[in-house]
Amino acid sequence: MSSEVVAVPRKARGPWALAFAKLMRNRAAMAALAIFLLIVFACLSAPLYARWAGVDPFLSTLDAVITIDGQDVPVMEQSTEGLGLGYTPLGPTWRLGNYFLGADNQGRDVMARMLYGGLNSLLISSAATVLTLILGTAAGLIAGYFGGVTDTVLSRFLDILWAFPIYLLAISLSIVTIAEGISIGPITIESGSLWLPVIIIGIVYVPYVARPIRGQVLALRNSEFVMAAINLGVPGPRILWRDILPNITTTLIVFVPLMMALNMLTESALSFLSIGVQPPDASWGTIIQDGQALLYTRPLVALAPGIAIAVSVMALNVFGDGLRDALDPRSKVRLGRD
Repeated sequence: MSSEVVAVPRKARGPWALAFAKLMRNRAAMAALAIFLLIVFACLSAPLYARWAGVDPFLSTLDAVITIDGQDVPVMEQSTEGLGLGYTPLGPTWRLGNYFLGADNQGRDVMARMLYGGLNSLLISSAATVLTLILGTAAGLIAGYFGGVTDTVLSRFLDILWAFPIYLLAISLSIVTIAEGISIGPITIESGSLWLPVIIIGIVYVPYVARPIRGQVLALRNSEFVMAAINLGVPGPRILWRDILPNITTTLIVFVPLMMALNMLTESALSFLSIGVQPPDASWGTIIQDGQALLYTRPLVALAPGIAIAVSVMALNVFGDGLRDALDPRSKVRLGRD
């Protein structure tokens, strides 16, 4: 008596599952994601670290004294250079919770400020990325789908933004708004609010997202399934929401880590120039500025946040490249000018 083996066909995996599997096989992208998530987790623990260390990273403590190996050591040490005038901040102790990276020129714990500054940098870059994607996607969808005068007006407006060097435009907007903030009807944003750099950075990068999205929408506008929906009398907003937007989702996902990296660099530059995050808040850019005068005596005050920015941006870019390859290997998304 013979028995037949019936082959059960395997269920085909969808495109999202295939993309996820390909991304998981990309070791460089996974390592970059792990490094970035580790930085995010460390920054989120900033309040816990400050409470555990018993320090206030925003309060000057020029007369503070800590205990190292049973000896009381002042946080601000008498200078031994030249005439011995002035004070030099405490150097790194390499002990967590006890001025691990030393103190800055105000006697504040650099490690605690690093974590709080990183938290602000991550929040600003993330919020600015969301704002850029919303505005850029809306502009690209409307211009690409409706065309005509609408496309001409929006495209010329984007060209005007595109014509300005990014940092020059961001600096100009920051200088204009930093003194009095922003007031639009009932909405008022104070000059020291973290929302100011979010709005400024979110606006200046809109053309970098809107132009590629517009190009994709123009191609989709002439596709058979969109033309069929138009001929059937389906309203334009429904076509945009149900037919076109899902087809550009992969591009928007790829933009997320790449735009976060750009926004983080821009925020750090503005804060370094004192037109981004304002005291008493801190960011990696403001900490680098604080460490300028200490480069020869306490270089870690400036080097530590600089290294954090470099590692974060590199991790985001590597992960973004892996995400792009997994979702759309043929993607030609470019953030720079051609």
